[in-house]
Amino acid sequence: MAKERLTVDEESLEKVFNVNMNAAFWMCQNFIRLRKERGGIIVNVSSIEAVLPFKKDMVHYGMSKAGVIALTRSLARDYGKSGFRVNVVLPGAIRTSGTRSLVKDAILNVKLDLVKTGFDFQQRLAIGRWGEPDEVAKVVLFLSSDLASYVQGAIVPVDGGFLSS
Repeated sequence: MAKERLTVDEESLEKVFNVNMNAAFWMCQNFIRLRKERGGIIVNVSSIEAVLPFKKDMVHYGMSKAGVIALTRSLARDYGKSGFRVNVVLPGAIRTSGTRSLVKDAILNVKLDLVKTGFDFQQRLAIGRWGEPDEVAKVVLFLSSDLASYVQGAIVPVDGGFLSS
């Protein structure tokens, strides 16, 4: 029988939604309100977990990041003709202090299920390596530039090929 895994309490769910989805919603709403006559560029940040859940016990995280994608596409549709370009990037397998901490914890505390998840994750990376934060930043810079003047409502994975594997 499957072990019960959906153990997120209301406070944790609310915190994840506030940080990942609600903050993006309020930022976009206020930005559009302030720049309604001039238009502008919004690049939201979601996650590959919103499209292809991979790590266990991340239901709340994936839901919040899927909400960011829905927000982005809705705003792109609703405000494109008003001069707003709205897109979203989906980072995955990015080397950050958080991901380094997870790897260290998995190895030092012999968390075999987490080690296996990490191994399986690594096998999906078509490029064969993890990305660096500046590789995500470069995509955000492109989407923010005139080079992306006809890119609207796009979901751009920055994941070393994870979603295509």
